[in-house]
Amino acid sequence: MRIPISRFFPLLFLSAAFPVQPPSVQAEEVSPQVLERIAFGSCDDQNRPQPIWEQIAKQKPQLFLALGDNIYGDTTDMEVMKAKYAKLGAWPEYQHLLRTCPVLATWDDHDYGVNDGGAGYSRKVESQRIMLDFYKVPGDSPRRKRPGVYESWRFGPEGKRVQIILLDQRYFRSRPVKDTRAAEEKAKLNLVGWYVPDPDPKATILGDTQWAWLEEQLKLPADLRLIGSSYQVIASEKGMESWGYFPLERQRLYHLIGKTGANGVVFLSGDVHFSEISETKEGPYPLMDFTSSGLTHSSPVWAAAVNTFRVSPIAYAEPTFGQLLIDWKAVPPTLTMQACGLTGDVAFSKTVSLGDLRKK
Repeated sequence: MRIPISRFFPLLFLSAAFPVQPPSVQAEEVSPQVLERIAFGSCDDQNRPQPIWEQIAKQKPQLFLALGDNIYGDTTDMEVMKAKYAKLGAWPEYQHLLRTCPVLATWDDHDYGVNDGGAGYSRKVESQRIMLDFYKVPGDSPRRKRPGVYESWRFGPEGKRVQIILLDQRYFRSRPVKDTRAAEEKAKLNLVGWYVPDPDPKATILGDTQWAWLEEQLKLPADLRLIGSSYQVIASEKGMESWGYFPLERQRLYHLIGKTGANGVVFLSGDVHFSEISETKEGPYPLMDFTSSGLTHSSPVWAAAVNTFRVSPIAYAEPTFGQLLIDWKAVPPTLTMQACGLTGDVAFSKTVSLGDLRKK
């Protein structure tokens, strides 16, 4: 049974700067709403046609998770940034989604403000405020009072509890190490990116404060934990931005999941302009990363790059969104991950038992 959103989430005052948004999901308390259908995606160019929002709305998700590159801002002019958000918000198809379900969002580099940007971006304070304004984040939210846009939410009673954690991988991130090899050499290795792993123990993705916050979140009870990462966690061979290019940070992430006893972790990611599922045995139990990208455009060339961690039958290089279906009636409950195209077709699907997402 779908529970009306308005029963749990208070309406907010709406500014004239951005379009009407759905009621806000409060991070501080556990919502009693049982989640069974969640959609997510990334890489939405506000200048391109937006038909995919209509298809997402048809699926009637209870939430939509926007994992970054939600616009292509790429500017230090904050008036330009506002105008680009406003252009996204003005699309009728996007307005339809907002009438369907709440949107929870983090950012990646282009909506942060600079391609492949990190801690050195000069307008990150102002950009954070504009991003939170667009998504109607309440004035008393912790996200309004601290650097970075990371946040966590919990839904459902014990036994059916979903925790959603959206990370900020831009505000604090160190500069990645450039790959200086010639293009011909990289092509022979089927690499399409620009970086190599950084072994420096001082290099960081999340920064000390966000790491400490994440540890506390992972200690909270939950049956399924969806960790939203703006770029891929497990796939790490393409040369593109990923957790693999900060290998000690990724190792720390896997270790933290085991240290806190956090069962039920599934990563969600975007950025790469195609969709796939990757899996690693390096965690306390098999860890999976469901990548869905992009909402308006895709890259068959990047999809063809090497990924020895891929467990989906294909890398799907068409406009796409991810759909998560949770079956709480199954014993044990299951999670089905679907990559969906512009017509609602399912390009690939994978079902996992939540009983397998725990340390043996």
